[in-house]
Amino acid sequence: MINGKEGFFNISATDEEIKREKAKARELRKTRWWKDKLSAGVCSYCKVAVPPAELTMEHIIPLSAGGKSVKNNLTAVCKKCNAAKKDKLPF
Repeated sequence: MINGKEGFFNISATDEEIKREKAKARELRKTRWWKDKLSAGVCSYCKVAVPPAELTMEHIIPLSAGGKSVKNNLTAVCKKCNAAKKDKLPF
């Protein structure tokens, strides 16, 4: 559903798809690309400087909405922003 009562998008993923994407995300956490993202030490949403250990991997388009664990859908955010966003889109 687009722009309906439940929200702008109403796309769902199966439990199996979500499980597969979480496994991909775990693998990406081991890469130099992810370590470089963390080393910047800045939340992608609030732009506050945060120690790298306090940044989390965030799916910009949530897995539950059909998002994938690919580099252009992942970003480093502080725990406060991650908790506030939950399974919504950032906009």
